[in-house]
Amino acid sequence: MIEADHLSKFYGIFAATRDVSFKVYKGEVVAFLGPNGAGKSTTMKMLTGYLSPSEGRARIAGHDMSTDRLAGSRCLGYLPETGPLYPDMTPYSLLDFFAEARGMNKRTKLDRIEKVVDICSLSSVIYKPISKLSKGYRQRVGMAQALIHEPEVLILDEPTSGLDPNQIRGVRETMQRLGKEKTILLSTHILQEVEAMASRVVMINEGRKVYDGPLSEIDPEKMGLDAVFAKLTGHDPVTGAKLRESEAVESATE
Repeated sequence: MIEADHLSKFYGIFAATRDVSFKVYKGEVVAFLGPNGAGKSTTMKMLTGYLSPSEGRARIAGHDMSTDRLAGSRCLGYLPETGPLYPDMTPYSLLDFFAEARGMNKRTKLDRIEKVVDICSLSSVIYKPISKLSKGYRQRVGMAQALIHEPEVLILDEPTSGLDPNQIRGVRETMQRLGKEKTILLSTHILQEVEAMASRVVMINEGRKVYDGPLSEIDPEKMGLDAVFAKLTGHDPVTGAKLRESEAVESATE
């Protein structure tokens, strides 16, 4: 359902990502991990068709996002880290706008708005200006717009960034419900989110993939996810200090 096929993105001589490949299959919830600046958001933007890759192919439900983006977008719900929200609109008017942009007729539009309002628990704020909502509710509105057209695939970029613990719990519960019927790629650097929601991990560091496998197999030495994350991203698992390149390669391949 989601395929990164040797994706690279160059800005001059700088490589934001280099030769990143992975697949996400129907019904999987996959965590896409990496430190800040690792290339997660760039990769997700290429997968959604927002950015064109310098090399490689991005596919959603079999559709090449460089040559068949509209067909791919019909299968895709995308929540960027900063969602496409208009502060002067209410959640209802925003969802109505996105439903019309998706070409829904009146009956389908009303039905889908009702459903996503229920899924994202927005009924208490549905007619309040978005500018007056908490960040947690704004994230729910962003999630609702990503779901309005009932996509098969969801790509979510840092959906709990900047939220307090209660808001994180609400967003997490929503995503756990969605994970029962959608294919989800979830970008995060919050390791607790991985343990709560994902069954598989893809990790990148400095634009390259460094791990792709089941969550249950990422920590065979029982070091804890924090230590594993440090090791795979070139840091000492105990002190967190950045290792020299030769030391990082040796550590990651042990």
